[in-house]
Amino acid sequence: MQTPSVSLPVPLFHLKTTKKMELKNNTILITGGTSGFGLLFASKLIELGNTVIITGRNLAKLEETKKQLPNIHIFQSDVSHPEAISSLYEQVIKQFPQLNILINNAGEMRKINLHDTSIGLYDITREIEINLAGPVRMVQQFLPHLKTKKSAAILNVTSGLALVPFPLAPIYGASKSGLRAYTKALRIQLKKTNIKVFELVAPGANTPLNDKFGGDVDASMLMDATKLIDVAIKGLAADTLEIYPGMARVIKLMSRLAPGFLLKQLSKPVDAMLSKQN
Repeated sequence: MQTPSVSLPVPLFHLKTTKKMELKNNTILITGGTSGFGLLFASKLIELGNTVIITGRNLAKLEETKKQLPNIHIFQSDVSHPEAISSLYEQVIKQFPQLNILINNAGEMRKINLHDTSIGLYDITREIEINLAGPVRMVQQFLPHLKTKKSAAILNVTSGLALVPFPLAPIYGASKSGLRAYTKALRIQLKKTNIKVFELVAPGANTPLNDKFGGDVDASMLMDATKLIDVAIKGLAADTLEIYPGMARVIKLMSRLAPGFLLKQLSKPVDAMLSKQN
């Protein structure tokens, strides 16, 4: 069956709302806030005059972050466990009833050889639990509260790898593609509420997430994480609902114009891995 053509009045990467998002005097919850994008978001948003709460699995890292940013509020929680999300909600809403922005940032990216039979059935889907099920459950838990606010927002951090697979990290790409699809559906379902739904389509950046890939990723192609978050915050302030910093714009264009070529380029590390097996 042929897919019917749809005429879009505005390119999706320029999708905006009518009323600008105020980025001060908010109460913001960021998952995975002890390093990388989460930590940078927290620092920048505190500077803008917001109350910022972060979560993380590692209490020691949370306490270290509190030393770096004394004004931050910390909660130990794991987005891959539904019961932890329920407990987090009870604690946060009790202490911070003005919470009006949720940033789903927590994520994990692993290099996985699918030929490796030592990977168990629970372990193989770990990124899905963290990167996809985690944000879905966080939104479901906090949504009734956010709907009571005059102005509210949800930002889901996806990836350029939601647009084209990186075969060396197959589960990560699948989880981010799923989160992207969910975010689009969420935006439509919430269109009659005061909640704005943003997506940050992040390109590769110099964060701990990419450290484990070493020579598999060209370091010169990684975006400076601070610049990336600056672009993200400008996008939020401008009400750009889908934000594509740096190379994410190129990936979006290439995924439409030359998807086969782009996939071939991203497949090279897997080709090298498989050749070592033979």
